Amino acid sequence: MYATCGQAADAVSNRVERFYNAPMAVGDDFRDFVLEQLATGGRVTSKRMFGGVGLYLDGLFIALIDDDTLYFKTDDSNRARFQRAGSQPFRPFPDRPECQMGYWQVPAEVLEDADELGVWAREALAVALRSKSSRSTARTRRKPARAHRPK
Repeated sequence: MYATCGQAADAVSNRVERFYNAPMAVGDDFRDFVLEQLATGGRVTSKRMFGGVGLYLDGLFIALIDDDTLYFKTDDSNRARFQRAGSQPFRPFPDRPECQMGYWQVPAEVLEDADELGVWAREALAVALRSKSSRSTARTRRKPARAHRPK
């Protein structure tokens, strides 16, 4: 515990300052390069989130960038391609390697070839579309909420 309110405020201020002055996990140059490489595939937008960057193609979340590494959304239809290329899955917690998400590292040679990157991005878009479709189907299958009846 802090002896005074002033000490507590200073501690909070120091934590906030460290947070805002921490190095970004994604450099602007790398983000801009990825966006430029993906530009031929459709309308690509980016959004900073959780220390990384989320990438949207035609409004659907298809990729993320973390530590200047691009990861595309995967499922059973395209995951083997990433595995054959020697890619690794995105692991948000390095100290918990068993915790993985459905995003895999894009190989450097693919990232450098805009045409090939576009092919991989369209596959990630197809995964996002299937994912969106299965979520909306699951929502319609739920039983409707019962109306509350006053006693």
